[in-house]
Amino acid sequence: MNLQGANFEDPRAGFAQRVHALRNLLAQIYGADAGADVLRAILETIAECRSSVPEAERPRQLQPRHWSAEDVVLITYGNTLSQPGEAPLATLRRFLGSRLDGVVNAVHVLPFFPFSSDDGFSVIDFYSVDPALGDWSDISALSQDFALMADLVINHVSRESLWFMDFVNDREPGRGFFLTLEPGTDVTRVVRPRNTPLLVPIHTYRGLRHVWATFSEDQIDLDFSRPRVLAEMVRVLCHYLRAGARIIRLDAIAYLWKEIGTPCIHHPNTHAVVRVLRLVSELACHPDEDPVVLVTETNVPHSENVSYFGSGDEAHMVYQFSLAPLVLHALIKGSSRHLMQWGAVLEPPPGGCTFLNFTASHDGIGLRPAEGLVPEDDLRALVDLMHDFGGFVSMRMLADGTQRPYEINVSLFDALRGTFAGEDQWQVERFLCSQAIALSLQGVPALYLHSLLATPNDLDGVERSGRTRSINRRQCQLDEVEALLTDLRTPTARVFGALTEMLRLRRRLPAFSPAARQRFVPLGDSWVSLIRGEGVDAVAVVINVTAGIRHLDATALDALGCAEQVVDRIRDEAFASVDGIDVAPYRCLWLQAHAA
Repeated sequence: MNLQGANFEDPRAGFAQRVHALRNLLAQIYGADAGADVLRAILETIAECRSSVPEAERPRQLQPRHWSAEDVVLITYGNTLSQPGEAPLATLRRFLGSRLDGVVNAVHVLPFFPFSSDDGFSVIDFYSVDPALGDWSDISALSQDFALMADLVINHVSRESLWFMDFVNDREPGRGFFLTLEPGTDVTRVVRPRNTPLLVPIHTYRGLRHVWATFSEDQIDLDFSRPRVLAEMVRVLCHYLRAGARIIRLDAIAYLWKEIGTPCIHHPNTHAVVRVLRLVSELACHPDEDPVVLVTETNVPHSENVSYFGSGDEAHMVYQFSLAPLVLHALIKGSSRHLMQWGAVLEPPPGGCTFLNFTASHDGIGLRPAEGLVPEDDLRALVDLMHDFGGFVSMRMLADGTQRPYEINVSLFDALRGTFAGEDQWQVERFLCSQAIALSLQGVPALYLHSLLATPNDLDGVERSGRTRSINRRQCQLDEVEALLTDLRTPTARVFGALTEMLRLRRRLPAFSPAARQRFVPLGDSWVSLIRGEGVDAVAVVINVTAGIRHLDATALDALGCAEQVVDRIRDEAFASVDGIDVAPYRCLWLQAHAA
C-alpha cells in the first residue's frame, strides 16, 4: 500500500497524537532513521487493518473506560472439549452457548495455531489455525458471541517455523530474525524461567550457530533489536484483530529484549515495545469499535508484574500472579495472614487499568510471585505437600548454577484435597472457597475451564507427553463432561453449579466492578475480609479459610460497616448484626444491608 495515499484522518480525538507518540517511541528504541522506516511499515499495516476489520455486531466487550461486574474471562484450550465429527472449536462454542451464556462474556482460547511443542506456545505459523481445531471461521464465530482473547506469542517461534527455516538456510526475511552468540559468552546475569541451556546449537548454511532459547530448544527467541521483527509482529497482531480478537495476551513479554550484561528481563526497551503495541492496537481500531484490551503475562514477583501498567500507557490488564500461591497457601495452612498483609498494601491500578485475577491456568501455580510474601519454609512445605497430592514442581536456573522451584504443576482441585494436616472431607468446599476469594477481589476474574469442571490431576497425560504441565491440560469428550454435570452427586456438578450461580449473582452487584473501591479489613488469621464498593451498593466480603466453624461477632461486623440487619447475598440469609454469625468451614459471605 502507498502510505501517502492512506487516509489516517479519524474522528476520535488524539489520533494524530498517538501517531506522534509512536514515532517518538520507535526513534527511542531504534534511532531516528531506523525508527522512521519501521514507522512507515507499521502505519501501512494499520491502514490495511482499519480498512478490513468487519463492522459486525458484537457482544459487549471488556471496556477499559467502563469495566463492569459482568466482565469474566474463561480460559481454555481449543481442544479441551471434543465431540466426534465436529471441529473442537465448534464444540467449545456450543458448550459455552449452552452452559455459560450469561456467566462469562470473554473467552481466552489458548494458542490455536499450528505448533511443534508446549501445547501451542511453539508457533509454526501465526497466520493459520491448527486444522485439528477448526479454521478461522470457527474463531470468527466465537468472537461473535464472546470477547475473544488471543495469544500474541511474541518472544519466540518454533524451530519448524518458516522464519527459522529462513535463518537456517540463510534467506530473507528470517535470516536476521534470531540472536546468535558465541558459546563462551557470559550469560550468567540472564534471569531464567527454566533450567535448560540458554544457547541451542543449530547447523545452518553459515555453519554452526548458537541461538538464544529462553524456554526450550524448540522455542527460539526473536531478536527485537531488528526493527523488521517488530514490524512483522505488528502485522501478526493486526491479523488477529481482523479475525475478531478484542483482547490480546502478550505471552512471556518480560523476556523480550536481550542485552548482554543485563538480566534481560523487564528491559526498558521491552516496556517501550509494550507501549508501541498499545498505540498500534488503539490506532488499528475502527472508530465505532470498543478499544482492544492489552494483557501482559509476566510470572514474576508482584512489584515487577505491576510495572507493566506503566503510567497507564502499557497494559490495560496484568495477570495477578501473586494471588494463586497466596490463596493456595492460605487454604492449606488455614491462615490468611500473608494474603491479608499483601492485600492491605495492594495499590489500585492506574485509571482504565485493572488486574486479571486467576487461581489456576494451563501452566501451574507460580512460586516466584510469592517471593517476599510467603516465608521460604512455608513454600518448601507447600511444594512437599503438592508432591503428596500428586503434583510436580518445575525448576528454574539461578545465576550461580543452582536450581530453585519455579512453578507447581498440579490441578488446583487436587491441590486443595487437604491441608498440612492431611487429606480431609472438605475438598469441594475448600476449592469453592479459593474461587470465591478470586471472585471477590478487585479486578476481572479469569476461570480456567478445568477449574469450573473440578478436573483432577491428569497423570496419564503426564505419562503420555513426558511433560509435568500436562497434569492440568486434560482433553475431554463433551458427552463425558455432560454426564458428570448431569449427575448432581459428582464434584464436577457441585463445583460447576455453585460457581456459575455465584457468577450470575456477582454480575448483578455493582460492588464487584473492577473500578469499585476495595479495602481490606483485618479480623484475624481465620478470615479473608474486605469491603467492595461504597454506599448502598457496598458488599462486605467475609471468607472463613479454615476447616472449623468460626464466629463473626458484632464487633467484626461493625468494622466491616455492616448495618443492624444484614443479608448474605450468596444464600439469601438474613442476620442481626448484634447476634453475630457462625460461619461454616470455607464459607464465603457477601453481606449487604437488609432492606426492610
